[in-house]
Amino acid sequence: MKRILLSLFIACLSLFTLPFASAAELTLGAGDIVKISVYNNADLGIETRVADSGNITFPLVGQVQIGGLTVPQAERKIADALDKGGFLKKAQVNIIVTSILSQQVSVLGQVNRPGRYPLDARRSLLDVLAVAGGFGPEAGDTLSLIRNRNGQVTKQIIDVVEMVRKGDLNKDIELAANDVIYVERSPRFYVYGEVQRPGSFRLERSMTVLQALAVGGGLTPRGTERRMEIKRRDANGNLQVIDAKKDQLLENDDILYIKESWF
Repeated sequence: MKRILLSLFIACLSLFTLPFASAAELTLGAGDIVKISVYNNADLGIETRVADSGNITFPLVGQVQIGGLTVPQAERKIADALDKGGFLKKAQVNIIVTSILSQQVSVLGQVNRPGRYPLDARRSLLDVLAVAGGFGPEAGDTLSLIRNRNGQVTKQIIDVVEMVRKGDLNKDIELAANDVIYVERSPRFYVYGEVQRPGSFRLERSMTVLQALAVGGGLTPRGTERRMEIKRRDANGNLQVIDAKKDQLLENDDILYIKESWF
């Protein structure tokens, strides 16, 4: 139920998320495509790509460095260049960013639409997840946020379900260019032996052996709750065999074996 509510919550966010915008806080960079117009001077209108150097070539004034500037700053810089060159007085320049390539984040893993998405404005973790279509059917509750700041790579694990359930939006981090979001696959457990539906299943939080039996369809006529084993790998990869109790909690990748009754 919590995951259904989370999916609905993220889907609703997507209704308020626009794919592109000439937002004032957007910083222009290499690869961005901009459409520039000058009021009452249609012949000066162009659509161009920001070069790797951060420059564009604009009619009359030539090379203009706009990389690293916000949209309003770039508009003022081009207007000033037209004014100082004696071409126009009090030029009104308008810039629309039609493609954002310099400010993007990657969304990978168990989302409905993995890919690279533009940061067309200030965007948080949940904003970008919404644009990526939210969690996919195989998604777990957590994601990894990988960031590179001044050559220092960090990885942060964020429990999205817990964050939304508690309303702790302090963890809804504002993203920056080249951040990577990786949505983890849900943890699994395996059940075989004397159960109706042996196989692999999603491991829910605090799932007990008895709940796992229910997911597996219950015991066969020959099965018994008195003869159950959990096969589990320890931190060193060694296989442990544990006598299972009905209220015992399962862990990721546990194998639950239900034996045949002796009687």
